[in-house]
Amino acid sequence: MAAGKRDYYEVLGVTRNASEEEIKKAYRKLAMKHHPDRNQGSASKKSEESFKEAKEAYEMLSDAQKRAAYDQYGHAGVDPNLGRGGAEGFGGFAEAFGDIFGDIFGNGRGRAAGSQQVYRGSDLSYAMEITLEEAAHGKETQIRIPSYETCETCKGNGAKPGTSPISCTTCHGAGTVQMRQGFFSIQQTCPTCHGSGKLIPEPCPACHGQGRLKKNKTLEVKIPPGINEGMRIRSSGNGEPGPNGGPNGDLYIEIRMKPHDIFERDGDDLHCTVPVGMTSAALGGTIEVPTLGGKAEIELPEGTQHGKTFRLRGKGIKGVRSSYPGDLYCHVSVETPIKLTEHQRKLLRELDDAFRKAGDRHSPTAKTWSDRVKDLFKA
Repeated sequence: MAAGKRDYYEVLGVTRNASEEEIKKAYRKLAMKHHPDRNQGSASKKSEESFKEAKEAYEMLSDAQKRAAYDQYGHAGVDPNLGRGGAEGFGGFAEAFGDIFGDIFGNGRGRAAGSQQVYRGSDLSYAMEITLEEAAHGKETQIRIPSYETCETCKGNGAKPGTSPISCTTCHGAGTVQMRQGFFSIQQTCPTCHGSGKLIPEPCPACHGQGRLKKNKTLEVKIPPGINEGMRIRSSGNGEPGPNGGPNGDLYIEIRMKPHDIFERDGDDLHCTVPVGMTSAALGGTIEVPTLGGKAEIELPEGTQHGKTFRLRGKGIKGVRSSYPGDLYCHVSVETPIKLTEHQRKLLRELDDAFRKAGDRHSPTAKTWSDRVKDLFKA
């Protein structure tokens, strides 16, 4: 036995007739206990030495040839300086270290040999266009989305009737292969079976080996009152199915608003343009305006100007996260009459003459604007 080195079986705490699994289990336990990342401070140096000692013991005892040489010759049988053993057989150590790597750092990638990789299915997106009235009051509707059903011809195994899938010849049914890089073993999805762990020599003619067929599925969807452009409704479990029996993804219904003929939405508020005749704006009076709940009245004061805005409280939309509904803003647009008759032109000329004789008293902004123009040309 080499000076200063403990017996490898003693280091791992196993007997000389221990199985490969017992040796691997003992090493995993010691590696997790003494790993440097788990031991800081004054105990770190001692733990590092114990970790290296356990690693060296496992490197030798996990390799059948090196273990036989060690059992026969002791440390001299595996000392590379004495011509026995060597560093080329570190595969067993790399495999075990790769397995515990996820346990130490919480990756959760370790899994039993022969098990297939299971993934969550992809999420799906569905764009739904609704009207402003539907957004304000909510609605219940149905949508049809693509879905998958088990193929009845092959009963879901993907193989032609009378045949069966076979275990993948590359990964031997595991769904993954290990790529070794130095002391580390990296697990990757099998490139031959793409993680399924099986091959289908004769695919089912109905589903082409997929084991499922694409269908359309009808879903009931409830649109909540107050929903707005860009919001999404999640339908859990109605996305694509996961590979190898994994859970389904989700369906996200994205809301798109149809343009409205009268209203424009701004958050919970609504805006509309109200055309008012020239004489009605000048004389004032009561006019009707539309709301999502019916009609409302606005009192126009005499001499209402173009662009005047009237606010109707609570006539907007109550958003999905709001306690109170928004407001409706009515913007007055004073219209100039067109297609006048000769008689109407005569009346307007007489009215215009009367306005001109009265000066600026009937035009509240004309004098101010004229003064600004004069100041502009004086500058």
